[in-house]
Parts: sequence; C-alpha cells; structure tokens
Amino acid sequence: MRRSTTQPQRRRSAFRRGLAGTVAGVMALTGVGLAPAVATAAELPAPTAHYDMSHSGSQLLDVSGNARHATLTGLTSASFADAGGDDVLRFRADGYAALPKGLVTGTDNNFTVEFTVAAQTAQNSFGWVIGDGVGPWNTTQLGNHIFLSPRSAQGGYTNQVLAAIRVKTDGNNGESRMPAGGGLNAGFTTLTMVGSGNTLTLYRDGAVISTLTHNRSMSSIIPAGDTLGYIGRSLYQGDSLLRADVSDMKFWDVALTPEEVTASMPDAEEKTAATAALLRGEVLASMLGANPSLDSVTSNLTLGASVNGVNLTWASSNPAVISTTGVVSRAITENTPVTLTATTSLGSTLTFDATVIAPTVGADLDAIVLEERTTENLPLAVKGSVNGAEITWESSDPALVSATDPDYVAPSVGAADPFEGGGLVTRPAYGEGDREVTLTATATLNGQTATRTFTLDVAEKARTAPDEGYVAAYFKSDSDERIYQAATSGNDFFSFAPVNGGQPTVENTADTTGLRDPYILRSAEGDKYYMIATDLCIGCGTGWGPAQSDGSLKVHIWESTDLVNWERTNDENSGITVNQPAAGMTWAPEAYWDDELQSYVLFFASRLYSDASKSNSDNLYARMFYVLTRDFRTFTYPPQSWQDTGYARIDSTVIKIDDFYYRFTKNEEGGAADGLEAGKDIFLEKSQVLTAPTTRSNWSADPSQTWQLTDTRMTTLETNQAGEGPQVIKLNEGDPNNTGDGYVFLVDNYGDGGYRAFVTTGDEIASSSQADRLSQRSSWVVRQRGGLPASPRHGSFVNVSGQVLDAVNSWSDIEAVASTTALDADGRELTASVTAEDEGDVVGTVTFAGGEWSETVALVDGTATATAPAGVTAVTATYDGYRDGLVATSVSDEVEIAGLAVTATAITRCLAGKVLESVTIANDADAAATVVIQSRYGSKTFVLAPGKKATHTFTTRTAAYTAGVIEVSASTADGRSVQTEVSLAARSCN
Repeated sequence: MRRSTTQPQRRRSAFRRGLAGTVAGVMALTGVGLAPAVATAAELPAPTAHYDMSHSGSQLLDVSGNARHATLTGLTSASFADAGGDDVLRFRADGYAALPKGLVTGTDNNFTVEFTVAAQTAQNSFGWVIGDGVGPWNTTQLGNHIFLSPRSAQGGYTNQVLAAIRVKTDGNNGESRMPAGGGLNAGFTTLTMVGSGNTLTLYRDGAVISTLTHNRSMSSIIPAGDTLGYIGRSLYQGDSLLRADVSDMKFWDVALTPEEVTASMPDAEEKTAATAALLRGEVLASMLGANPSLDSVTSNLTLGASVNGVNLTWASSNPAVISTTGVVSRAITENTPVTLTATTSLGSTLTFDATVIAPTVGADLDAIVLEERTTENLPLAVKGSVNGAEITWESSDPALVSATDPDYVAPSVGAADPFEGGGLVTRPAYGEGDREVTLTATATLNGQTATRTFTLDVAEKARTAPDEGYVAAYFKSDSDERIYQAATSGNDFFSFAPVNGGQPTVENTADTTGLRDPYILRSAEGDKYYMIATDLCIGCGTGWGPAQSDGSLKVHIWESTDLVNWERTNDENSGITVNQPAAGMTWAPEAYWDDELQSYVLFFASRLYSDASKSNSDNLYARMFYVLTRDFRTFTYPPQSWQDTGYARIDSTVIKIDDFYYRFTKNEEGGAADGLEAGKDIFLEKSQVLTAPTTRSNWSADPSQTWQLTDTRMTTLETNQAGEGPQVIKLNEGDPNNTGDGYVFLVDNYGDGGYRAFVTTGDEIASSSQADRLSQRSSWVVRQRGGLPASPRHGSFVNVSGQVLDAVNSWSDIEAVASTTALDADGRELTASVTAEDEGDVVGTVTFAGGEWSETVALVDGTATATAPAGVTAVTATYDGYRDGLVATSVSDEVEIAGLAVTATAITRCLAGKVLESVTIANDADAAATVVIQSRYGSKTFVLAPGKKATHTFTTRTAAYTAGVIEVSASTADGRSVQTEVSLAARSCN
C-alpha cells in the first residue's frame, strides 16, 4: 500500500494502469482486462491532468506528468483512505481542492471530465465545478460555471446525478440543466462529462445517461485567474461542501469519443476490488460497536444489511457465539474464535476473524462508577454493561438509599424503571449535613457470583429561597452557533437583558464545534441546573441535508449551581453519545423529570435509517426518541421511540400541571399530518405517563395510555410566521404578569427575530380540548415585542432565586444574602430568630453572649434558645452563618435581662440602750425566693413566698453604731436571681 509522502510516487495498481499506458504509450488496455474491442491505451489522448488521489502535504498530485497539482483546503492526510493500494479522498464536508488553470481552455467547447465517486454521497453537493465566483443564486457575484452533483435532492433529480452549465445574461440566470438520467451505481461509479461543440454528454460507467444541446460558450466560463474550479465545493453561497468518496479524476481539453470514454475509465472488476477494499474498512468501523477490536469481543457487533449502498449478507462460523445479526453470546466459558463472512451485492466477500472473550462476572462490577457524593438518585445498574450479568443492590441504610426491589414489575404503559426500585435517595435536611451510606452490588453470571461495595455520601439538601427572576439561554444564528445568556432585571418576566457583556457564556471546541438549541433544566431537588445543547454547526459548512442524514449522535451537557460557572457532566471536552448508529441526527434535546420513574427523561428529534450504513432513502422523517438518566453522565440504550406517527415531528417541550404532562411539539410536515392542521406550527398533547408512546395524532386518545391531542396550529394565525422551539414556563409569585397560576408560552419565529410570547394560565393549558382549543380562545393573543432577549434562536427559560439572579446579572460568583438576627428575653430565657433578606432557608448556629458568658446553639426552623446564667444582665445574639456561606452573619441588638423583683429596706432603732438592725424583704416576683441576708452581726437564710414580706432583726449589743452595709441576695428555682446592698448610717443610743 502506498501512502502519500513528501516526494510523490507513481502508483502501479490496477486502478491506474490506463494512465501508465497513456503516458508511456507502451501498454495495451487489453493487458489489464478491458474489452479487446476498444482502442489501445497508446491511442488515447493524453489527459491535461490526472488526480488519482495521491497527495503530498497540501497538494493533490497530478500524476499525468504535467505537474498541474490541485491545492487542498481543510483536507489532511487523515482525509485519505487506502482501498487495496489506491488512495481514496474522503470528502466529509470538511474541505475541497482548488483546480489550477490550464486543464480546460476556452478556445472551443471541447473538453472531458472523468470523475469516479462512491455511491454513498450526500445530497446537493457539487462533485466538481469549472468556474469561479461564489455567490447567491441569480446574481452577478455567482460566476459562470459548469458543474456535476453526483446525488441531488432537487425536484426532478432526487437521488439522481445533476449536471448543468450556466452563463448569466441580462435578466436570466443562464443555467441549463442536463436532463435527469438516473443515479449512481453500487460501489464506485465513473461519471464522464464530454463537451463537444454545443452538446454536453454525460456517461455513467461508459453508458450515456443524458445529453444537452446549449448555446453557451466555455470562453464565458473559464476564469481569468489561476483557479479553474474546484473538487468538492459549490459556487452557490450556503451550499455544503461535498460528502463523498472520490477515487479518481481526469481532465482533457478535447472531447473523448464514446470508445475512448470506455477505454479511459477503470473497469468493473477494478472498481469492485477498490470498493471491496474500502468497504472492508467501512464495515469493520461500523461493526465493532463498543468493542475495542475483533480480537477482544465482549458485546454485540453491528452487522449491517448494507454499507455505503452495498448490500451485505452475513454468515457466521459459530452462530451460537456470534449470530448473523451480531448478537454475542455471554454464556461461553472460554475464549472462542468465530469467523464472520459478508457477501456483498457486488459479488465479493469480506472475511473477519473475531475472538469472543469469555465473560467474567467481576468485569461488570468493575465497570460500575458511582460518584463519591450524590445530590441525585443513583443509577444502580441491574444489568452489567460489559457481560450482562444480573446485578442486585443492598443498602446499609434503605431510608437513605433504596435497594433494588426483587418483586419489581414493569408498568403496562411507558418505560420500565431500569433500576428496578434501587438508588432512590432521600437527602438529609438542609443543615443536618451529609450522611454516609454503603451499597453492596451482587452480580450473577453463568453460575458465578461476585460482590462489590461502594461507600458514598448522600448530600444534605441545599438552601432554598423563593424564585425572584428568570434566566434564558439561546444561540443567535446559523453563523453564530454559541450559547448566550440573558436575565431579567427583577421578578418581571419581560425585562430580559444580555449578561456577560453580551459575550458567549458557553462555547464548544469539540465534535462539530457548534452549539444550538440550549435547554436549561432545574434539577428535581432544585439546587442544580443542567444545560443540554445540540451538537451541530451549520456555519461550519454543514448543509441541512447532511445535518439530518449524517449528523452528530451526541448531545453536550453541563451542570451548574449558579448558571454562571458551567462544568461538563462527563468531565471531558466532548459531547455524550445518546443516539444509535442508524440515526441521522440528534436535534433539540430536552429533559424532564418523571415522577414515576424517579429519573430524567431526555428526548430529541432524529431520523432513523434501516441500519448504520444509512443507505436507504425511505421513511426518513424526523421523529422523537428518549433515553433515561439520573446523573446526565450515563444513559439508557438504545433510544426508545416516543413519537412516531409516520409524519415529521421535532422540538418537543414538556411541563407538568397537576397529574398530567403537557407536551408542545412542532409539526415539521409542510402539510396536514395525521390529524394535525397544515403548516409548520406547534401542537399540544397531554398524558398521565411521560414516556407513553405516540403513534397517532388523536383527539380521542386515552391520556392514561398514550398522548391525547388537545390543540394544533397554535401560533401562525397570531404571529403570521412559522414557529418552532416551543417553551413554556410557570411565572413566579409576585411577577406583575402573573394574575394567578400564570404561565408564559414562547415560540421561536426563526425567520422573524426569534421568540414571541403568549401569557396564559395553567388552567387554560390543562382545559384545552378539540371542542374548546386554547389557541382559539380570545385570551390567546401574542404579546407585543419587547422584554425578551434580542433575536434569540431556539433557547430556554428557567426560574431562579434572587441570589442566582444577582450572580447571573453581575456575572460573578454567588454572594451571601444579608440576614437579620432578633433577640427576645423572657426573664433569663433567650430566643434568637434569624431571617434572610430573600426569605429563604437559614441554618447554622447562634452564639449568645453576655459578660463573661457565651453559648453556641444550632438553629431549628430559624430560631435558637438559651438560658442566661445568674449575674448576666445584658445579652447579644450573633448568627454565625453556615459552612456553605450562602447567608451572611448578623448580630442582634443588646437586650437587658430584668432582675428578680425582690427588694430590701433596713433601719436602726434603740432597745435597752443598744442598737438593733431591722431588715425588711419584699418578694414581688411570681415565684418563691430563697433569701440570704448577710450583716456584720450575723446572717439569715429563709424562703419567702411570692407577694409576701418578711422582717429580720440583728442585735448589735453596742450603744454606738458605726455606719455599715447589709448584703441581700435572692434566687428562684427557675434560675432568676438578684443581689443588693442596704446602707445604714451611724447611730448612738446613749
């Protein structure tokens, strides 16, 4: 096999022998297996250029000896594949080749272009063009040209070759098309266009399929510059680049005869051999599935019925181990070799040797990955992802995380729980902290049993606060496929303005590099947001045809707690594959929480082909599929059909009101579609089962079993524009647009400035029916423009707390919300109440302090209590905050603690010439007090009932009494106390 090097090398494979004879003039074509009736190679006119897809660096090499090399743009060595020793240039709408001048001149109308291309090509792409000047249709910017498109989708040319010549005249685009003559043959097809005077003749593998007589002149087409034309690029502005495999191309500045056309092209045997060689790589790539190689097969293979338009019939040397449909047995006990043979419709055979690895039960356990800390229900797999072992789960704390239910029975309608009751998480309350749990998985396979334990933390619930605003995410246009965000200035839905300085908030450098249709979903617990986006880049040159037939099977997913800082859920700079190989695209993904399944349902629009080769052209309407997830990292597989009525549907969005789910979807058919009114517009359905399948648009359907149609053609009569990307959001309490139970419905008028809004209610949505349709009521009126993000395309809208709203508007991290601490004292009983400015949750601790005393107490329902000890007369309470830092600290005003209502008075008097001290105690408190009187002449302790007085006398035994102090203290059983002093003046009793 010769690969391109920095020094061009000549090839010697059968596919190129005709060239060798032409250049050297020494080899007869009969020597390479062509029919003997044709002219010899020496008699063929020498080509002006021959591109056998040899390349060196950025040059597509001309191997004719004329050194007219073409210049590659966007194509690298990775764009070339080996086909049995011959290079094939694999155009994937990612590049083109510029042809140099001199291949065809304008001195006459005689020329020949030979182009060998594989059958599996995308529609509406130029294979080659002579001419220059890219521009819109019917403009002078669009240069005069002659072109060939190997597979068209235009009227009258569907799946057929389209070729035309164009020389613009005043008031006339000047294009004349060759009549449709059919499509490409299986495998590689050689299409040869011969210009002879005013006649164009198109050959398919040597047979004429179309002729055209015209009055155009090549002198008006050949450009004056250095570029003659292109391979793989259209001159029509907006057309996608070529998606096709090209093996050979030749140019002559003369008109070849029919015999020379046949003599020049590779014969059927040569093309079959090249097809088979290329096909082998294609089949191998598509058949592996999740297996790393055929030497280590552990999961099912994909044995397609066709690849690149070539039908395949499969045989297996051991169907019990690998069936002819690719099913791999996991019941074997030792590694087993199997030979798979594919017989092609071209008559060739492809043989593949595989080794099926005997399963080990531990491999399924080793493949399980659980996060160390979870805020969501856990995806506890009940079937091994490697070998399909049966797995059951036990929990050390079933009240925290549930185990699998051995008696689980799937519902009769809708999806079965893929976790069979296991993994349901009950998070500790906010402020209680995380809790640890141990889960034990037991796997059983082929009589083997193994266990594995997982220890993880279940996160406490997060802080909640009332929603006080809204945030939007959207992309702008086909030329600006990045995610932007906007936010309201407050709790008014119609007050959006761009955030982050109007710059993109999420960009994509992976996969297609484009991001469209962002959807933001708030988690079921309310403390996290997920954002999902389509992996598509029309602005990168992808046409809408290829976008639907060979589009990405991935979605991009991020998570955030503040809508500012986004992290991919898969921890990689890449999307996540959720679709199947036979799918054409994965558009407008959204997700919604399923109360029954306790999982998220992620749904998207897709075409579905017969197999991964995507060679069929029937039943290619868009329909809706879904997968299930709990962590937005792992998803059920394969996608399940959700909406398939035989008519195109895209862009579903869901909201639940009471016991019903309501689904708004776009009718993608141009006309009426199975009960839907004509026009690409939004219709409404309802069901009690989110994952219930829909096979008809049915006004009378039972919503407990499927989805019932309740409205159709909802927007165009009001907006006068086609609409898509529907969104619906419940309005916050306090929003001035919300008169109670308020909702906003939005539709993307993609051709007229983006979203338009209808203000409605939940009751109006829920009560819609065929006899009383929401869209036909007088209240269904499109709102005047204003208040929404400027020119948003297919985005989403989500409710947010004031704290998140502030972070998004300032495009900064979340800041702590202010708090207020109030302190109340009832005697010595203290109560501190802490409130947050946004009226949200407050947890953490309060520290009471007075004098040298302090005590820290946990908040319960926003309050904390303590008892001030005796002697403390003034106290403050400080809210210390919580470890999440979401509520700022605060300090109460100082509160004085009232003393015990016990008072003392004292007098002196004379008795028998001696001084007496007389002390009277009055207890005005509501409880009995223990009173202690301390004098220098003695002490007295007694209990004084509430409301009573008592007097005690101390004898001094002296006639001359000096001034003194009597100390009195009193205390109650409930902890109240008081201390006081009574002063007495000097006295003489002489």
